[in-house]
Amino acid sequence: MDFQDQRVLVTGATAGIGQEAAKLFADRGAFVIVSGRDPGRGAETVSAIEAAGGRAQFIAADLRDVASVRQLGDQAGEVDVLINNAAILNAHTTLEQDLESFGVMFDVDVRAPFFLAAAVLPGMIARGSGVIVNISSMAASVGVPQAPVVAATKAAIESFTRSWSAAFGTNGIRVNTVAPGPTLTDGAVAMLGEGAAQLGMATPLGRSARPSEIAEAIVFVASPQASYLSGATVAVDGGFTAI
Repeated sequence: MDFQDQRVLVTGATAGIGQEAAKLFADRGAFVIVSGRDPGRGAETVSAIEAAGGRAQFIAADLRDVASVRQLGDQAGEVDVLINNAAILNAHTTLEQDLESFGVMFDVDVRAPFFLAAAVLPGMIARGSGVIVNISSMAASVGVPQAPVVAATKAAIESFTRSWSAAFGTNGIRVNTVAPGPTLTDGAVAMLGEGAAQLGMATPLGRSARPSEIAEAIVFVASPQASYLSGATVAVDGGFTAI
């Protein structure tokens, strides 16, 4: 299997794309560290993985708190693959955006992945191998009038990908971004309502993605089959950013 005997840490792994990715990594032989804020949903995710014959554990973390981020890095141990997936997506226009949610989005979507990567990178460097996959969004590449802060946080994490790839490639570490397009996660539906499906209709493929489709791309980018891919942003958006 692609990830046999590897430890994979997935943040935001108790729902949506992160949960589907965690299950798929486990199917491919990884020991998966499922991270999120809700212990109940974490236990359900671990149980689902174990029922399918996989191996996993849940570690609770509140990525709004940098101390919790660092504790997650310590508790996770030697991580071979880090998937920076967790994010808070609050859609507000520039004139509607409040200071509190602005700060929370940058705390969770930008600061947390930065310091979590900083926590696991020394072990990767010592072993001479490792993979980081940052989850961005097509919002980083197009104008988003209704959610400029979301777009800005995703652009920041794509910049981390390029910087980390340049900094740590000589240590055998690959860093890439997967940038999903319209995806029918519970969070997207809650935020956009019917707009989540309507946005998908604007893509060349004419539909929104299933979370499992984005997970497949994440697992491929992290896998040995993508061994010469680093510093890239892989758009998984039904062709949205191509038009």
